[in-house]
Amino acid sequence: MREQYVPPSSELTPREVAIQMLSRREYSRAELARKLQQKSFQPDEIDVCLNSLEEQNLQSDERFAESFIRSRILRGQGVIRIKGELRQRGVDQETSTMAFAAVEEREAVDWFELARDTLARRFSSPGDTPKERAKRERFLATRGFNFEQIRYALSCL
Repeated sequence: MREQYVPPSSELTPREVAIQMLSRREYSRAELARKLQQKSFQPDEIDVCLNSLEEQNLQSDERFAESFIRSRILRGQGVIRIKGELRQRGVDQETSTMAFAAVEEREAVDWFELARDTLARRFSSPGDTPKERAKRERFLATRGFNFEQIRYALSCL
């Protein structure tokens, strides 16, 4: 199989670089902007490129957020952590809320059961001592589950 010639990145346009990146996975607009800045493209070039990609529906923060949420659910992460990571990736609150609603509707996510399953994969018992129980609580809290979900998961083990 012949290898395709890829010109050095200095010869590529911001659009070409962005499309190469988007062909691998979804990116938020802020992530793409940051990556293009790292490649020394000018801010006005980046803005024009990202606006064009968004108009053509090649880049979408909504699609990125939904994909990101689904991947994090599969990893056993809770709402709190997922929302924080979306915020770090430049997704605004409104987009995040809409994406959560869309995913929860399509996937029928039960956050309580997800917390229980995540805990069961890591630990076989709820813990005999207060120290062991606290360890399990911290584990679920760092995964982004709220107090009620943690309490439910511990009661089910």
